[in-house]
Amino acid sequence: MITISLCMIVKNEEESLGRCLGSVQSLVDEIIIVDTGSTDRTKQIAEQYNAKIYDFEWINDFAAARNYSFSLATMEYIWWLDADDVLLENDREKLLQLKSTFDRSIDSLAMDYHLSTGPDGKPTFSMKRNRIVRRACGFQWHGFVHEYLAVHGKIVPSPIAVTHQKEKVHTTRNLDIYEEQRAKQTPFSPRETYYYANELKDHRQFENAITHYQAFLDTKQGWIEDVIAASCKIADCYEAIEKIDEALAAILKSFEYAVPRAESVFRLGRYFMHRDALDQAIFWLSMATTLEPPKESWGMQQSGYWTWLPHVQLCICYYRKGDMIKSHYHNEIALTYHPDDEMMLSNRKLLLPYQPEDPN
Repeated sequence: MITISLCMIVKNEEESLGRCLGSVQSLVDEIIIVDTGSTDRTKQIAEQYNAKIYDFEWINDFAAARNYSFSLATMEYIWWLDADDVLLENDREKLLQLKSTFDRSIDSLAMDYHLSTGPDGKPTFSMKRNRIVRRACGFQWHGFVHEYLAVHGKIVPSPIAVTHQKEKVHTTRNLDIYEEQRAKQTPFSPRETYYYANELKDHRQFENAITHYQAFLDTKQGWIEDVIAASCKIADCYEAIEKIDEALAAILKSFEYAVPRAESVFRLGRYFMHRDALDQAIFWLSMATTLEPPKESWGMQQSGYWTWLPHVQLCICYYRKGDMIKSHYHNEIALTYHPDDEMMLSNRKLLLPYQPEDPN
């Protein structure tokens, strides 16, 4: 059986650290906690799980902190988590079984990362991350914000998922770090430019975000998943500032990079809704319901774009056309994904007189 060091960097995580460590303590052989300046009970909680606790002076560099935590590990493999991550029971059982049969030729074990889940417990927003790596490989973290672990060799995907259960309120921390680096005239890699644009968008600096998404695309060096996402996010920014025609151009640009994805097709349908071109909107939204996520993709997957979201918009389109039966039909499909959604339940009451029959 392989041995595993769990390595974490934390700061003021008293609300979530115990939940995280409690879900994985039995699976690891040592717990390394690197504290970057907690002023709450984080360290005391870590002590309850027999963690080895180290201090690290925060220098606005997540990769530096993570590399320090990795340098303290002593077991064969290193597993990294954040304090608001957990392993659910089913995934704990999978990892326990895998640990006893682990192939020591594996350099990195990838796990799904479920960033959000629906009422049914199924992931609505997920991606893959390299999670457990062979210590002897000496893999390093890169990036002062939105850091990534550069791995190579034998990389194997697993059926195990880490579930993110965020407790903290979103802050300007990451954006502030980017702005500090820009003030120092630090050169940004294409990846850093993309993530900087994401922070700008999240803080509603839409025009500035568009500028940096475009700068990222102009490098022609971005990961294909980020390239497609950047095109869609440019469209969202233009829509937010009511430049709908520019949004259309951004959506269509995404078709140059790969076979149309549900994310782009959905946005195309929404564009035609803005133009009150309902037949065109219905065409594209209906297409979105037939598409599936790319197989074997490590990019972020938002399942709503090929499940419930287009059905909600189809419900609205058919309502505006006066076709209440089809409107009801699509609202009912959307409800199968989110049965407690207040908006869709309100739609159901409005459309109650119409039979839920298949319009085809």
